[in-house]
Amino acid sequence: MKGLKKIRKERNLNQLKVAMDLNISREALSHYENGKRQPSIEMLNKLSRYFNVSIDFLINGEEFHKQ
Repeated sequence: MKGLKKIRKERNLNQLKVAMDLNISREALSHYENGKRQPSIEMLNKLSRYFNVSIDFLINGEEFHKQ
């Protein structure tokens, strides 16, 4: 989840704020950011909508580009 931490920091949001907005624990968000836990598809969708970025960006840290 390279892009999750990146987008959160770019938007000057702390983990607690994002976690509270998404109704998850700060620890769960930390685990997603550090790769210790994989979010469900439902959570990926919530994160994508929250940050207004693609799921691909959340996972890879960059938008998908066709070759």
